[in-house]
Amino acid sequence: MYRAGIVGLPNVGKSTLFNALIRNHQAEASNYPFCTIEPNVGIVNLPDERLEKLAKIVKTEKIVPAAFEFVDIAGLVRGASKGEGLGNQFLSHIREVDAIVHVVRCFEDSNIIHVEQSIDPIRDIEIIKLELALSDLESIEKKIDNVSKKVKSNDKSSKHELEILEKVRDVLNDGKSLDTLSLEKEDMAFYKSLFLLSDKPVIYAANVLEGEIQSAKENKYVQKVQKYAEETNARCVPICATLEAELIALNKEEREAFLGNNSQGQKYTGVDDLIKATFDLLGLSTYFTAGQKEARAWTILKNTKAPQAAGVIHTDFEKGFIKAEVIKYDDLIRLGSKVTVRESGLARLEGKDYVVNDSDVIEFKFNV
Repeated sequence: MYRAGIVGLPNVGKSTLFNALIRNHQAEASNYPFCTIEPNVGIVNLPDERLEKLAKIVKTEKIVPAAFEFVDIAGLVRGASKGEGLGNQFLSHIREVDAIVHVVRCFEDSNIIHVEQSIDPIRDIEIIKLELALSDLESIEKKIDNVSKKVKSNDKSSKHELEILEKVRDVLNDGKSLDTLSLEKEDMAFYKSLFLLSDKPVIYAANVLEGEIQSAKENKYVQKVQKYAEETNARCVPICATLEAELIALNKEEREAFLGNNSQGQKYTGVDDLIKATFDLLGLSTYFTAGQKEARAWTILKNTKAPQAAGVIHTDFEKGFIKAEVIKYDDLIRLGSKVTVRESGLARLEGKDYVVNDSDVIEFKFNV
């Protein structure tokens, strides 16, 4: 299952946000650094109103949404790459995730300690980025030492690996982003095997006070994070972690009523926006299966072909793949049944080279 790690400085709202994301008070959230030591892991469902509409059409009460994992990682501090605040341990946790949700404090509150003693979201972002880069640099230097020994023994593949490692080292030493690195297509497999922290895709969660969520775009700190995100080809999602955590105790009806009538006039939850944005950041997509048994969303990587998409359901589906009957979601909703879609000539049989699109409704034909 794909994983997104929640990172940031201590006391910026990471654990509070994690609890809101998984709809549970699993992680301790306290007003002191390092209240989280071991990472908390929770499965998060992708909010998808399309599933309810599909369920009504196929007359099923069972809905299974797409899902992925969020990992609440302890706060990093300046010097983490050198072991400050158990930094080496926490950095190793980040290496295991596929993308990063960087929580940035965008509010002032004298009752909540800030480890840097002032509010400056860009400084905070740069601290984390620097620690990730320094950790990567240390890792690359060790690999260069090991590979150099193999090169001396005339190992040809090691010579090319050394060239790649030295390119990475030079970019990190120059303080540049790794997306400026120029590599050949055939070099990418080795590069990806390095699992570099500073190469992971990132989204910034700008955490504001409860009374500021509706006007978050006017918050000077959020504006700074938004501008920084745009300049670095990232995305910024304003959120109020404390408000989202408070909603955990409410059932669906109470939650919808609160969001429709609270004093801020908020009609939506920022958590849903963040989950969807993170799902996209991970490079994921969904297709649907829909029958009387269930309406279900399946998680795949974007640009996945039909046999591999079938394999997500069961390996036998991929091994014995014959064809995929594909119905467009919009056609099914508009016409009201699979039978009508078929009669209208809008259901298509696709082969092994078909690239599955987000929201395709699929039935696989296979033989094992």
